[in-house]
Amino acid sequence: MTTNTEPKPTPPQQQPQQQPSWNDSLSQLQYMEHDTVLTLSTTDAILGSASKKLSHVFSPAAPRGILHRAFSVFLFDSSTRELLLQQRASTKITFPNVWTNTCCSHPLHGMEPAEVDLEEDVKDGSVRGVKHAAVRKLEQELGIPLGQLKIEEFKFLTRLHYWAADTVTHGKKSPWGEHEIDYVLFITIPDKSKITLKPHPEEVDATKWVTQSQLLEMFDDKSLLFSPWFRLIVHKWMIGPNGWWNDLDRTMNTDDFCDYETIHTFDPPEEHMGGGGNAGPMFGEVKMNGKVVGDALKKQGAYGKIKTHKESKLKQLLHIDEVWSAVTLLYLNPLKSNLDSDTIRQSFNEADLAFCDDILCKVSRSFAAVIRQLPEQMLVDVLIFYLVLRALDTVEDDMTYFPSNEEKVKVLLSFHKTALGDPEWTMMGCGEGDERQLLEEFPKCHSVYASLSEASRRVIADITLRMATGMAEFVDKDLGQGTLDVTQYNRYCHFVAGLVGEGLSRLFSASGLEPPSLAGELHLSDQMGLFLQKTNIIRDYLEDYVDGRAFWPQSVWKKHSASGDLGYFANPTTEEAKTAGLNCLNELVTDALELVADCLGYMSKLRCAEVFRFCAIPQVMAIATLDKCYHNPDVFTGVVKIRKGMSCQLINDTTDIFGVHGIFYRFASSIIAKADKMRKDGHDDPSYERTLNACGTILELTETEAKRSAGHATIANSTVIVASCAAAASCLAYKGPLGSNTSAALATTTATMASLGILSFFKTGFMRFMGKRSGVSQLLPAAKLGK
Repeated sequence: MTTNTEPKPTPPQQQPQQQPSWNDSLSQLQYMEHDTVLTLSTTDAILGSASKKLSHVFSPAAPRGILHRAFSVFLFDSSTRELLLQQRASTKITFPNVWTNTCCSHPLHGMEPAEVDLEEDVKDGSVRGVKHAAVRKLEQELGIPLGQLKIEEFKFLTRLHYWAADTVTHGKKSPWGEHEIDYVLFITIPDKSKITLKPHPEEVDATKWVTQSQLLEMFDDKSLLFSPWFRLIVHKWMIGPNGWWNDLDRTMNTDDFCDYETIHTFDPPEEHMGGGGNAGPMFGEVKMNGKVVGDALKKQGAYGKIKTHKESKLKQLLHIDEVWSAVTLLYLNPLKSNLDSDTIRQSFNEADLAFCDDILCKVSRSFAAVIRQLPEQMLVDVLIFYLVLRALDTVEDDMTYFPSNEEKVKVLLSFHKTALGDPEWTMMGCGEGDERQLLEEFPKCHSVYASLSEASRRVIADITLRMATGMAEFVDKDLGQGTLDVTQYNRYCHFVAGLVGEGLSRLFSASGLEPPSLAGELHLSDQMGLFLQKTNIIRDYLEDYVDGRAFWPQSVWKKHSASGDLGYFANPTTEEAKTAGLNCLNELVTDALELVADCLGYMSKLRCAEVFRFCAIPQVMAIATLDKCYHNPDVFTGVVKIRKGMSCQLINDTTDIFGVHGIFYRFASSIIAKADKMRKDGHDDPSYERTLNACGTILELTETEAKRSAGHATIANSTVIVASCAAAASCLAYKGPLGSNTSAALATTTATMASLGILSFFKTGFMRFMGKRSGVSQLLPAAKLGK
């Protein structure tokens, strides 16, 4: 991803050279200029080489330097379980004076024995190149003679992709830092007396053998400095339940903790952000308290992995109608929660239901609001359905918990029996944050699930099994470069979203508030889910690519990528790459737009007003997001999101079919306008005609209701203008206590507030009144349908 903005590495050296253990004639800086490290893609593929100096320079052109390969050695005395630490020399250029693991450095190009490992070496765990480099550096830094530690004795465990600016040493704008894919190597010796230690003073200031408790005491000593990568590895893997250090024999003698497939990703602690390129978070939050360390992007619903493109607060405030939509939704006319009804309180364990409601808000604030406004006949059923699938998704998303994919598949395929069949079932340590809490306290969810009707339990269990089966199908697939083709893309979306649509339709029908025929609308239900999922996948291109688990179909993006890599579009630096990325993006947006007709068809079959809003709100958010993404280069440098005020406005306008059709009409028209402008500006988009056709279909389907809704809105707005003038006149005529006129600013502000207040109440009521008079909307509240 970042390699597009970094200085270009040179091709690998061709002739192997023997590296001396230490050359006193070379300074630290000269060594950095002399050594050539292996430069990498985010998937750990070797791209070439660069000097150690160039790869560690943090600058505006390369905010995190150049991604390169590294290793971290942890040497243990098996008789005492002590770990050998070193304190990096004060003369080191990067991270001097810090305590760290036994040895950390880089495999180099052009070495003999060779220190370059290829993909097959990583897959089988041999990585002899990295191990040769480790032996070389242990001799160079610590004076351990060659031959005392054999490469066969090193245990390769896993890889981590991290970065950190050396701001502690060189200040907030530090020109130095690390950006590495680090190979973690463990090695044990029977007794520390069996090795020779002669640390080189240019490399190491001190060494120390420590137990686990002694290391934790050192961590608490604020006078000591530690390397960020050492802290990450220790807190993530070495201590605590299933810690590698806790069970050293198992770590060294089995492959239980080996993970050769995953490249774990970590942002640094806040104090190591910044540097010469002012680099911010790349992956997600890192906490150094032992609770959450790295891999934040593996957390379901984790935000902040990469930059989020937002409009400034000033620009958002200029959309006055959206501001008042937010005020209306949050304070004047919020979505009503039906969770506190007497029927619900009497049907479920109060404490367990309270937990489910609380955890729902934590794992998905947006869905919590639309679920709570559902009628009491189905509210808890849908709430539990969502939490069960969220728990399943957390299991599927955790890339570090299971020792093998086979174990993960077993858990997925049995989830409907274990989680839904055993009242005491729980899973400790899987997932992160709130999702982990959901799994660890799942018996509370099961308590509520067990009190649902048999029909609802049958639907939830069936969809859970089928979704888990689909997830298991994709566990072993390499998704680093996306799905293979549109067929596989659709299949994935069906398993994770289309089945949700089917399950909801069946729950709606089971409640009696929607007709039994709705449960049979399998195609329309599936398309509803696909539309939402594809929108998320399009928007989350960069997050998914950095995660190493992407979904853009190769049969689409390879038509546009000159490098044959999905990362070609990320942070593009050439016009060719920018144009190619936009063409690919527009094709995928168009593919999603072609689902809209079925989505509108599904919503037209609904008769319960609350169910309609529940379905419509995510759909209008999706069409607005697609409009935001269309031909938008920001998709390739971060995450684009619609304004919060716009979200509130869309929610307020989804009370009936008029509002929904008006929204789809509005954004389809906007995309057409963008496509025409793009063509006028000379951009030749291969999907242009297809985009116009897809949007044209939407306009045909929504035009009648959209224009009727627009006409009603015009009348309402005109009335508000008259009311605004009257309010302004009243304010201007008002005399203060001393007989002076109030200021013009106060009058204007008061008039504006009065106008918007009138607009908020009058327009909503008027639109509902006109909708009822039109005779088109067949929606009724649940209270009337239940009679």
